[in-house]
Amino acid sequence: MVIRIIGTGSSLPQQVVTNDGLAEAVDTSDEWIFSRTGIRERHLVKEETTASMSVEAAERALINAGIGAEEVDLIIVATITGDYLTPSTACEVQAGLGARRAVAFDINAACSGFLFALHTAYAYLETGVYRTALVLGAETLSKIMDWEDRSTCVLFGDGAGAAVVRAFNGETRIRDDGSQWLEEKGKGGLLAFEQGSDGARGKVLSCKGRENNNLLVRNPFTPSYVKMDGQEVYKFAVSTVPASIQRVLEKAGMEAGDMKYFVLHQANIRIIQSVAKRLKADEGKFPVSLDHCGNVSAASVPILLDEINKKGMLERGDKIVMAGFGGGLTWASAVLEW
Repeated sequence: MVIRIIGTGSSLPQQVVTNDGLAEAVDTSDEWIFSRTGIRERHLVKEETTASMSVEAAERALINAGIGAEEVDLIIVATITGDYLTPSTACEVQAGLGARRAVAFDINAACSGFLFALHTAYAYLETGVYRTALVLGAETLSKIMDWEDRSTCVLFGDGAGAAVVRAFNGETRIRDDGSQWLEEKGKGGLLAFEQGSDGARGKVLSCKGRENNNLLVRNPFTPSYVKMDGQEVYKFAVSTVPASIQRVLEKAGMEAGDMKYFVLHQANIRIIQSVAKRLKADEGKFPVSLDHCGNVSAASVPILLDEINKKGMLERGDKIVMAGFGGGLTWASAVLEW
C-alpha cells in the first residue's frame, strides 16, 4: 500500500498586519519582534472564519489533486479555534464542499495537530477502511489572544492549510499536473511517523475553557486567552524536535542528509535555526513562512507545505521531513517521499 499526498491548498485572511501596524496598538516595535521571532507580519481575520478558510483551503487542495469532493471519504480538521463547540469544523467543511460521502471530525493537538491528523488519516487508509482523505490544519488564533499582552499576541496569525491524501494499491494511474504515471506497489509516499505527548508540562502553553456553571455552582462566563511560558516552550522545542526527527529518520532508514526539506511548525526562527544546527543540516533546507504568516498553530505546516508546492520546489521522489510541536505538550514528525 502506497499512501501519498496528492494535492495541497491554503487560505490566508486578506488583512495583513505588519509589526509596525501592531506597534500602533501594542507596546512593541518591528525591531523587537523580528529580532526575537523572525516575524515581519501576520494575517488576521476580519470577515473570515475558521470554517470559511478551511473550505477555501480544501477546495484549492482538491483542485491541485485533480479530484472532486465526491471522491473524499474522510475529512479531519486539526484546530483549537473552531467556530462552534459543535458542529465540528470538519462537518462544516463537509457541508461547504458538498462531500456527502465523507466521515468528518476534528482533533485537538495544538501546533502538532496537522501531523496528528495526517497520522490518523494514514491509519484509516493503510487498513483499507477509506481510500481518500482530506486533512486540514486551521486556526483563528487572533480571537483567543490577549491584545494587551505583547509577549504572546505578536507571535500568532490566522489561516488554514489542507492536503489530499490517497491510498494506492498496486499499479494505479493518478494525475499530476494533467499527466499520469504508474504507481509502483510499495514505493514512496508516507514512510514513517513519530509522535509524543507530555501532559505533565501542558500548562506552559494553555487557554482555559468554560468553567462549571450550573444549578450547583455559578461561574459567569469570562473570556480566556492564551497564556505561555515562552522560555519553557523554547527549551521543550529545541530539545524535543530534533530528537523526534532523528527517531523518525531511523524508522525510515534514512539520514538528515537524505532530506531535501524540513517542513517545520513555524513558531520562532531561533527554534528552526537550533533544530538545523542540532541535526547538522543546512539551514537552506528549512523553508520559512513565519516571516509573513506568524505562528498559525495547526495550520503552520500545511500552509508552508502548500507554499513550497506552489513554487514548484517539490519534485517526484523528493524526500522531506514534516514536524509539529506545541501545546499539550505534543510533538510529531513524519518522513515522506513526494
